[in-house]
Amino acid sequence: MASADLRDELDCSICLSLYTDPVYLRCGHNFCRSCIVSALDAQEAAGVYSCPDCRAEYPGRPALEKNRKLGNIVERFLSARPDMEETGIFCTYCTKSPVPAVRTCLQCEASFCGEHLSRHSKLPEHTLVEPTATPKKRKCSTHKEVLKYYCLMDAACICVSCWVAGDHKGHDVELLDVASEKEKEKLRKYLEELNPQKAEIQTKLQNLQDRQRNIQKKASDKRKNVRKLFMDIKKQLEVAENKALSEISRQEEKIVSQISDLMKKLEIEEDELSRKMRHVEEMCHVTDPIRLLQESDITVCGHVDDEDTGGDGGEGRSEDGLDEVLISLTLHRSMRDIVTNVTSELGLHVPDILLDEDTAHRRVKISEDLKTATRTEEEQNRPESPGRFLYYPQVLSRCGLSSGRHYWEVEWNQKGECNIGMSYPSIKRKGDESGIGLNDKSWCLGMSGAGCGVYHRSVASPLSVDTTCRRLGVFLDYEAGRLSFYRLCDPIRHLHTFTASFSQPLHVVFCLWPGASVRIIS
Repeated sequence: MASADLRDELDCSICLSLYTDPVYLRCGHNFCRSCIVSALDAQEAAGVYSCPDCRAEYPGRPALEKNRKLGNIVERFLSARPDMEETGIFCTYCTKSPVPAVRTCLQCEASFCGEHLSRHSKLPEHTLVEPTATPKKRKCSTHKEVLKYYCLMDAACICVSCWVAGDHKGHDVELLDVASEKEKEKLRKYLEELNPQKAEIQTKLQNLQDRQRNIQKKASDKRKNVRKLFMDIKKQLEVAENKALSEISRQEEKIVSQISDLMKKLEIEEDELSRKMRHVEEMCHVTDPIRLLQESDITVCGHVDDEDTGGDGGEGRSEDGLDEVLISLTLHRSMRDIVTNVTSELGLHVPDILLDEDTAHRRVKISEDLKTATRTEEEQNRPESPGRFLYYPQVLSRCGLSSGRHYWEVEWNQKGECNIGMSYPSIKRKGDESGIGLNDKSWCLGMSGAGCGVYHRSVASPLSVDTTCRRLGVFLDYEAGRLSFYRLCDPIRHLHTFTASFSQPLHVVFCLWPGASVRIIS
């Protein structure tokens, strides 16, 4: 009750709630600041101000003084009282103001504060428990008695009557506290079993978080590298542009200078020719034969050769006089240097891969540049070779790759079926196991109109990808043991990566079925 009485003293008489920013008038009464301001604003029209509690009048609007002590008391009261919102259980008999309950009597089905609990019956049938809003659930629904026992057979909480004369008569029972402790012990043991599982999950979660951070950091670093790379490319492109423009200007200046020199010569010759023409015209009008014959000795100027107007031979020049081949070569070399620098920055080597005719099956035709393999029904006239494939229509590249990071591209004609991959040179040349992907010496990607798959050790793994893309990219990181395939349509997409510990040089290998043709782009 003391708590309730204190609460009454801390209520504002206007809003009937705890003081908020309390202030007082000269008469000594306290109010919430917002409450008394609203009351005084309402009185302003009448011109008379008075205290809402004692009606004491003021000649003018009264000053409001902050009551710091009262404000501190309200704050301490709020911090010291139990958090009633957590349980929402109050004393049944404190009707004037809600007071938190400290115990609930299951017999009375009522909750009590400390003061009312002291007056409560001390009889043993009045069972007191922690405050609860549902005391009826702590009683037997059949006998309306307090639940005191736990039936081990039926796993149910029961009252005395249930055990003595009810449905649980003769069953093994335990006191609720005893059964509760046993259940807690089981839960503790179960908790001990769960702790390692939780620790394992936390470890996995931590590993994933670390991996996530690493990926984010790598992505951030890669973005920085790409931005820097493109800044360098832009600078190199600007240099390449200036080189090409400079070459054009150089040729322009040289040819224009030559043309200017020729124009000056022609202008001199034109002046000389005009002078002679005037002299000839003058002689034509002379009537004295002796003078005419004596003064008409004229040497005619020769014509300027057409070759003199073309500069220094004109080889490689177009009709306008510019050497477009030289300009194109300047651009080509600059762009080639840029590509070389980019691949170097990316840590990639683009090998010049050539196919080895001495390994080609007789139904595989090799182009003159050794870059294209085509399946043919006609057997090629080739000499015997110990390295030639005799069972499957396959071909190896001439040179193997035994270190470094390499990238090249291949183009499939999308006809028939083809297998593209890499193989050790020790792969068999005949027999069922000589096919790429059908042994432990080769890895390949199979392409056909029906679908796509990867093969190694005779294990096939289908890939759900679009096979309408003609060009594929192949990446080999020998030391890391990674062989990856990419689809080079827009956007570029990863198809599959083999991982292995490579122990021999790896050669490019193709297997071609009727209609198929594959070309190396490097």
